[in-house]
Amino acid sequence: MPKIRTLAGLALVAAVCFSLHAQTGKTIKVELRDGKSGKLIVPSNFLLRIDHMETIHNEWVQFHDDGSVTITVPDSAKEISLQATYGEGTDFYVNCDAAKQSDKEREIWYPIAIIMRSGVVAPNECSKTEYTAKPGEFVFFVRRRNFLDPERF
Repeated sequence: MPKIRTLAGLALVAAVCFSLHAQTGKTIKVELRDGKSGKLIVPSNFLLRIDHMETIHNEWVQFHDDGSVTITVPDSAKEISLQATYGEGTDFYVNCDAAKQSDKEREIWYPIAIIMRSGVVAPNECSKTEYTAKPGEFVFFVRRRNFLDPERF
């Protein structure tokens, strides 16, 4: 009997290792910055979408104690779109890469391959701040909604 238990235990360990390996993906460090001041912002939540799909993947977003945020997307993912919330998580920031456009709520997609290779700093139409990103980093700028912005829903 000990041999069967040993084999069963090894099979279980192999299955766990395989499932953990299957969950790996591309990890991206995200910096959310105030569009005017450039200061780092810790949102109440991120809405992460991949590859022009409607599904939101909050489970791939990790908030760390120091205020930093990482997202892990599957290896097969090609593009991401991020939106951030504040307050009780019901108010959406306006992304500054669409702040001057008529449709401020549209989703803007960023290629993961470029983020991983050289890093990406999203355009900032809220001010003239300049940042650089390292490979694997995505920096984007937001501002709080104001009375001129249409209601989201």
